[in-house]
Amino acid sequence: MTLRQIEVIRAVMMTGTISGAAKMLNVSAPGISRLVKHTEESLGIRLFERKAGLFTPSVEAGRVFDQLREVCKGVENLQLAVSSLQRGEDVRLAFATAPSIAQFIAARVMRQVRSRYDDLFVDMNVIKIEETVDYLLLERGEFVIMSSAVENAAIENEEIAQGRLVAILPEGHRLARKDAVSAADLAAEPLIGVDPSDPYGRMLARPFEVAGVKPRYAMRGRFAQTLVSMVRHGLGVAVIDEFSVAEVYMPGLERRPLVEDVQVRSFVSRKRGRTLSRFAEHTIAQFRRELGKAVEDGPWYRSKK
Repeated sequence: MTLRQIEVIRAVMMTGTISGAAKMLNVSAPGISRLVKHTEESLGIRLFERKAGLFTPSVEAGRVFDQLREVCKGVENLQLAVSSLQRGEDVRLAFATAPSIAQFIAARVMRQVRSRYDDLFVDMNVIKIEETVDYLLLERGEFVIMSSAVENAAIENEEIAQGRLVAILPEGHRLARKDAVSAADLAAEPLIGVDPSDPYGRMLARPFEVAGVKPRYAMRGRFAQTLVSMVRHGLGVAVIDEFSVAEVYMPGLERRPLVEDVQVRSFVSRKRGRTLSRFAEHTIAQFRRELGKAVEDGPWYRSKK
């Protein structure tokens, strides 16, 4: 028996009439009648007893109908499983981001993802770039969003956004009177940075290289959030990527564009050849959207010159 025959026989069994089965399946009654007759003839079994226009399962076909019920139950379970998968139920999305992107951008992305897949379980990790290779190759997650490409032959990178490095200052700082701040301006202040041997630290040191200024750090932190917190508490000034401070209101902090126009790029990295789930693809699309929106909605970083 074909799945179509099973579907029709089940509909007749459930409704008890040809017209009822036709209405249930949204097809013509003669078509149902012909298919029932053809199925009985091809099987050599009388499936139904006809009494006063009602169709009741015949005694001799009892075992057939028992199996039909199991098949239909399996099909219904399959449909439920597919429906659950489409809604994000009983599935898991695991990915990781750099600390700078986790601060504000990731939360906005999760809001978009959860609005579409409200039952999707999300496991979001915050990792350093040196942890990325193990995270991806050991398949702890599907992808990673980083501010640097991962240099490994087993990993593929795709650029998804471009932003700028900016200066951050304590609220009311004298440099905040300027429309744009130079690396030389910052170097004359207590400077907070990240170790230049770290990929993120090298990126933050780039404006000083462009300006030919040697930075002398008063303090160092490990993550973008640490630098932001130190600056907000008046401990110094810093250079940071604009995504780390992509929030409308940041009390205690002043943000200014840099005279040295240095780009910062964001990448999605994944294990080479791995097929991503549609939840991962949707999440990456939202990261692309939110990172781009952060640049468009951040006119404070652009020089007024």
